[in-house]
Amino acid sequence: MADSWNTDTGEAIYRTRDVIKNLQIRVRIERLTSTAFLSQHLQQQVLLQQQDSKKKKKKKKSGDVELETFATPGQKGDSEEELVVGWQEKLFSQYEYELFQNESACQSHLERQYHSEIKALIRGKGRRNIRIFTYTDHDRYTNLLPFSQLQCTEDALTTSKSGPTFLAERMANVRHRKQEKYTIDMGVPKSKIINWEPSEEFIRNSHVLNSAMQTMHIMADLGPPGRLGEKQNECLLLTIKTDGSGTVIVKPDFNKGKEPYRIVTDGDKKEVWCLRVDNVSEAMVKEDQDKELHMYKDLYVRHKEYLNSLVGSEFEMPPPGTLRYVMNGEIVSAKGFEYDNLYIHFFMELPKNWSSLPSHPLYLVTQTCRTKTVGKDAVAYFSFPFNFEAFYMSEKEDEGIPQWPVLYFKVLSWDFWDRHRTEGYGYLLFPAVPGKHRVICHTWRPLQTGTASALRRFFIGGSPELEDPSYVRTPSTFKGERLSRLGFSTESSGSVTFNLYCIQQSHAFIDASVLKKRRQKVTEQLGGFSQQGAVCNILEAFQRARKKMQEARAGLPQDLINATAQLQIESTAGE
Repeated sequence: MADSWNTDTGEAIYRTRDVIKNLQIRVRIERLTSTAFLSQHLQQQVLLQQQDSKKKKKKKKSGDVELETFATPGQKGDSEEELVVGWQEKLFSQYEYELFQNESACQSHLERQYHSEIKALIRGKGRRNIRIFTYTDHDRYTNLLPFSQLQCTEDALTTSKSGPTFLAERMANVRHRKQEKYTIDMGVPKSKIINWEPSEEFIRNSHVLNSAMQTMHIMADLGPPGRLGEKQNECLLLTIKTDGSGTVIVKPDFNKGKEPYRIVTDGDKKEVWCLRVDNVSEAMVKEDQDKELHMYKDLYVRHKEYLNSLVGSEFEMPPPGTLRYVMNGEIVSAKGFEYDNLYIHFFMELPKNWSSLPSHPLYLVTQTCRTKTVGKDAVAYFSFPFNFEAFYMSEKEDEGIPQWPVLYFKVLSWDFWDRHRTEGYGYLLFPAVPGKHRVICHTWRPLQTGTASALRRFFIGGSPELEDPSYVRTPSTFKGERLSRLGFSTESSGSVTFNLYCIQQSHAFIDASVLKKRRQKVTEQLGGFSQQGAVCNILEAFQRARKKMQEARAGLPQDLINATAQLQIESTAGE
């Protein structure tokens, strides 16, 4: 009797690069307690005594020569059985063994194949299993196994009686059939793409997952001796599933030296069985592992060469002295606005020395989006993607970028009566740092005082608008030093959220990295890494200081330069 049991009957997921046909599983079941065990033992003792008496009588009649031996019935497979089962290996149960012997009971091609296999077993050595048998992926029982039998392992190995979920009930009745090749009609679909009012039955039938996986069940017939082959005594021991990507799901998990699982049979005479499941697949030898590793390396190298051939050997670069700016953005959402059915107008403004591709649009309009109540705010989720590419070419070398492009946008609403209202203005400055950025831009709109303006906005639609959208930041026509907005009435409105992915590309970045690497190589060749590095740093600092002094001298008057030179000459003569 086992002292403790393994109660962890959940499924385990494994990843393998080996073919699944090499999987070998050792299954062992053993009966520990039985209410009929004592009576069976007494019956076996009586049978043994009767057989011994018959043997003695026959020996006397034949001159003390043994003519016939009797096997003790009911010993093999009654209390324990151990088998090594391969992947998708078919082991017939007692019920199948008796059913498929009759050729008239075989209807499908698979059942006729089972009939021929059973005939071969009868002519040969017979079955090597008694209680343990399997349902392979080809059997109709594998995918159409009743849900009560699928839950046999959980109910038998654990004491919890949790009810099945809706998805588990639906998945128990899904058949994995081979996908047939149908011709795809490229015309207009006859059915509706979007069902705005789905029924409850439509939701149930459309939300059932059906992944293409191969399944195998290892079963056991736990009936009493002499009554094998009854369907109600079948119990699920182990379920194995796998897909084409090397994922193997085992439920329950292998014991791995832990305690065995406990199985309690149903009925009046409950019996306790213990179950042990082990992975006995043969491991690869060292030579085969090395060959496989070299094969995978060769495969990866060839795949890399194939990808390089698709990309090409030449990497696209902007012209020298030009900065290429690529932004892939997304308008995520807008919230906090007064009216529903929002849409956004936005365009890009390019400052001086910036340019874009002629075919690239600088003005875009989003779709109309309804708002959704999230907490206390009405949020419109646009998820509108856009991309922008610009080039900056400086007139002087070593000149920084004075201005970055600006994205101006205007949020509008549109109702059922074709009334358009301006909800807010805002702008977004392009990030100077490449990478991912999430920006929330707050907006405002012009406000016209008086009751008539509010009534017009409510009943007729329309509102004060800006003639120049760049007035949100700095008007493009402004040329003064100070910009005053005194007396301009505005009202704060909602906010718009952006996701920005920015890329910057230039020869200057590559030249700087190459120069740094080249300098490191020179110092490594000279030796004395720390000393040579310090000398290089001192020389660079001296060159920078000398350049600054020359620039400072260029800005001084000529008389002052001559007087300074005269003083240096006199001090040198005095010394």
